[in-house]
Amino acid sequence: MFTVVHFLFVSLFLTALGPQNKTRHLVNEFILLGFHGQRKIQSLFFSLILVLYLLTLLGNGAIVCAVKWDRRLHIPMYILLGNFAFLEIWYVSSTVPNMLVNILSETKAISFSGCFLQFYFFFSLGTTECFFLSVMAYDRYLAICCPLRYPSIMTRKLCVSLICVCWVSGFLCYPVPIVLISQLPFCGPNIIDHIVCDPGPLFALSCVPAPSTELICYTFNSVIIFGPFLSILGSYTLVLRAVLRVPSGAGRMKAFSTCGSHMMVVSLFYGTLMAMYVSPSSGNPAGMQKIVTLVYSAGTPLLNPFIYSLRNKDMKEALKKVLGLTITQH
Repeated sequence: MFTVVHFLFVSLFLTALGPQNKTRHLVNEFILLGFHGQRKIQSLFFSLILVLYLLTLLGNGAIVCAVKWDRRLHIPMYILLGNFAFLEIWYVSSTVPNMLVNILSETKAISFSGCFLQFYFFFSLGTTECFFLSVMAYDRYLAICCPLRYPSIMTRKLCVSLICVCWVSGFLCYPVPIVLISQLPFCGPNIIDHIVCDPGPLFALSCVPAPSTELICYTFNSVIIFGPFLSILGSYTLVLRAVLRVPSGAGRMKAFSTCGSHMMVVSLFYGTLMAMYVSPSSGNPAGMQKIVTLVYSAGTPLLNPFIYSLRNKDMKEALKKVLGLTITQH
């Protein structure tokens, strides 16, 4: 079902970006400037981002394997975490490989349709991540505030249903905004001073002002960001209230440690995300935008495995088995 829906929407994009619209665009490719500097500095950026990318794949891949192979982790909390790690692999892969190619490229060109496809996958996967963080917060709320009813509420069937809703809804959110932006006339220049195809620079390259489209897109971004965020905030407000009623200090610490790793991930991801996309006129310089984008697109997926595994005994043991097995096989 997800594959069919996904295929239909990608086909819709390619149709919207196809030959019938070329009369509206004199630009058939964009130049992604990426990180400026001398060749040595660019080589340093390449090496750093490549190492971050490989560590991200290794860390999140290890979590996916641990959840799959260790039967003790076949419970909703870890099933959600395993899917979240799988999502992070695709999220970082939607931008970082192109960043690496761009650093080595002399032309730094990306096709018109390639730019908007990157835009689609990057924002769809980011939206899916927002939904997953909201569902994971709801899971922790049920576990701490309704411990006796938790097994009957958060069944395997409900868990799988929530996972499917996150994936499908994440990919259904952005076709309309992207098609709207792609229909703007781009007649030059075609230089994007960024590391990814992002709505802000694309609006700046349009030949004519598009305040209504810009307002729609920024309003849409705000709803996508704040909707799940308010849900997370509500879940953890109820969790905090329940934890403060726990009489023993040890009980409170156990409850806080259960949620602490998730709260760290939420703070890191949403802090950088809001800085970039909530305000339509944030006025951040291009260099700062690139750094913030690199943090939430590559830095956060790298840190997640460390945050979740270092604060969780079961996950640490499962990861040791997975990594030990991998080393033994090699």
